[in-house]
Amino acid sequence: MKTIIEPFRIKSVEPIRMTTRAERETKLKLAHYNLFGLASDDVLIDLLTDSGTGAMSAEQWAAIMRGDESYAGSPSFARFEAAVQNLMPFKHIIPTHQGRAAEAILFGLLGGAGKRIPSNTHFDTTRGNIEASGALAFDLNIGEGRDSQSMHPFKGNMDLEKLAAFLQEHGDNVPCVMLTITNNAGGGQPVSLENIRAVAALARAHGHPFIIDGCRFAENAWFIKQREPGQENSAITDIVRECFAVADGMTMSAKKDAFGNIGGWLALNDDDLAEAARVRLIQTEGFVTYGGLAGRDLEAIAQGLSEIIDEDYLRYRIGTNQYIIDRLDLLGVPVVKPAGGHAVFIDARAWLPHIDPLQYPAQALANRLYEISGIRGVEIGSLMFGRQPDGSEKPAAMELVRLAIPRRTYTQSHADYLIEAFEMLKAEKDSLRGLKVVKEPRLMRHFTCRLAPL
Repeated sequence: MKTIIEPFRIKSVEPIRMTTRAERETKLKLAHYNLFGLASDDVLIDLLTDSGTGAMSAEQWAAIMRGDESYAGSPSFARFEAAVQNLMPFKHIIPTHQGRAAEAILFGLLGGAGKRIPSNTHFDTTRGNIEASGALAFDLNIGEGRDSQSMHPFKGNMDLEKLAAFLQEHGDNVPCVMLTITNNAGGGQPVSLENIRAVAALARAHGHPFIIDGCRFAENAWFIKQREPGQENSAITDIVRECFAVADGMTMSAKKDAFGNIGGWLALNDDDLAEAARVRLIQTEGFVTYGGLAGRDLEAIAQGLSEIIDEDYLRYRIGTNQYIIDRLDLLGVPVVKPAGGHAVFIDARAWLPHIDPLQYPAQALANRLYEISGIRGVEIGSLMFGRQPDGSEKPAAMELVRLAIPRRTYTQSHADYLIEAFEMLKAEKDSLRGLKVVKEPRLMRHFTCRLAPL
């Protein structure tokens, strides 16, 4: 059959409050033109993030009832640990309340003034935690990854020549090498198994630990199976294990590819680093067998890890994005190609050339999308990444609107509504104006800054 259907039935529903355009214009103004400031009740289709916003399965809800809330030594932790190690063969599994907590612990130990940490592309909280330690974050994505129209199958890859030169130049100031799979800020684009192995080999040759940000590991494995020569007959489970077998550690938000509403972990092989991380965990998160999570959360994650590697689900997951991208492309809306894993990305720089990058065209586009349709997306551009550690500002590599698709949450009708909204946007796009920042924090400003139209 050609039609890809949702590989699940809906057992419980949540009502959506319908709003008018006039209401939404008022709500956006009260939120200071920052979509993070909206109440979710005022959003019809929430594509702000796929992090923790998915629907849990009947088996996950059943597992929640088994959750053991013992402070230390909970059997729920044992099941969680076993589920993680079944896919990621690391020696030490350290639970945290979400991925950024794992990042904070890791970079609190490895970061510091003068340190330089390369990746294909650091996402916002990763970069924020690195810079909060006094270190600097560097993005070494391949050139095709910055071209929204390139059809390179693995646009998330690290540029190996740039990485080799970086490691040669900075030597002892590099505490680790990171790789994000999939590459979120670059359009949800995957990293090949070949590139993962090559990055690991370079890191090891220069004596640096190799850390994977594995939030969307299953989607990345699906792309490897579909696009990488020699992997078409490999099981998703085997591909996942191969990806992590060459790493020294990982950070993980279980709110993505573990179907959790909360949770994450830091995984390490180094005994001394793991011991230091557990001390930091007890100081800031909780005991080593719960790490800021309830036992029921550990159970939901353990079950979710067995569901995320299902190929019928992954086929549907990626097929949803492909369906939307194909139809937006027919409308003449510039989208990042080929289809990424967790989101649809609109190239606002290409669609709104009349708005200067430092007037935040992607934010202007995301705001108008909300006003027209009630759909909330997020800017990934100069508002998110333009502010530099020294306080200056420069345009980001790309100006994107990310429409992140929550897992198992929306149907094809919602996708068709989104496409219709862009038909309306097409008629209004030339009238859009840029924005200015009127108030911002020192780090990760896009979450809480206030904006005003120019």
